[in-house]
Amino acid sequence: MSVDTVARTRRRANVRRRMPRHRVREAIDGYLFIAPWLVGFVFLVSGPMIASLLMSFTEWDLLSSPRWIGLANFQQLFSDPLVGKSLYNTAFFTFFSVPLNLAAALGAALLLNLRIRGRSVFRTAFYLPAIMPAVANAILWFWILNPEVGLANLLLRRFGLPELRWLEDPATAKPAFILMTMWGIGNSMVIFLAGLQGVPQSLYDAALVDGAGAWQRFRAVTLPMLSPVILFNLVLGIIGSFQIFTSAYLLTQDGGPEQSTLFSVLYLYRLGFEQFRMGYASAYAWLLFLVIMVFSLVQLGMSRRWVYYEGGDQR
Repeated sequence: MSVDTVARTRRRANVRRRMPRHRVREAIDGYLFIAPWLVGFVFLVSGPMIASLLMSFTEWDLLSSPRWIGLANFQQLFSDPLVGKSLYNTAFFTFFSVPLNLAAALGAALLLNLRIRGRSVFRTAFYLPAIMPAVANAILWFWILNPEVGLANLLLRRFGLPELRWLEDPATAKPAFILMTMWGIGNSMVIFLAGLQGVPQSLYDAALVDGAGAWQRFRAVTLPMLSPVILFNLVLGIIGSFQIFTSAYLLTQDGGPEQSTLFSVLYLYRLGFEQFRMGYASAYAWLLFLVIMVFSLVQLGMSRRWVYYEGGDQR
């Protein structure tokens, strides 16, 4: 055993000795809580992931035996115009839908955190759309956005505005899907509400003593204290937006007018289960995985500049 190895071993032993007992207990509790997810990931997710990685280096149509073709699938991704189109559509949807959803969910949480009569009823009403089945949600919006008899154009006519073709027009198809996501802000709203319960009233009292107005209290107290929750919702929102599929498949199976709603997962489904190009679909799935991972790492890296943790620790 070398001198360096002995020194590292002693340092680790000193760290363990210095760790308070309650921190050790917290760590054990944390591992116990995530144990079901870890077991599920190891036995249910990691295996298919490894299989899809191996499949991405093959040509396979489900009917014949897979044929090893090396990196050909990944090379083809860069020359496939629909890959770029689907990634652009998904990025457009993410860039607009995630900030709008976060702002709407935070605004709803702030309003529903006020002590008003019937607050529980309003909270339930705002949350209900989030638990509506995806198919029922898609059918509902199909009729709302119907150009002839839909509620959306009825409101436009009432205000003297021109009617829109919504899902039938390339210019309005993606904004229509962004509008649909505003319907399901309930999950983010509930998380924001939970975060607001943890903001100490003493901070607001101190701000009032200093003469801070409502906007100053929101900017200097609420936002910093909610920044970890905002980061959590932001990461989940971006990951979820990259996985938009059900509504796009039900409302525009062929990718919409001029492929304007051909989102990444919809194209992935068409490659794998309509064209039976399982190897190429696996390669595209891994490209999408890398894109989401890079976005998540960038967000976590930038969070050190704007996320505040009450204990002073920067994650």
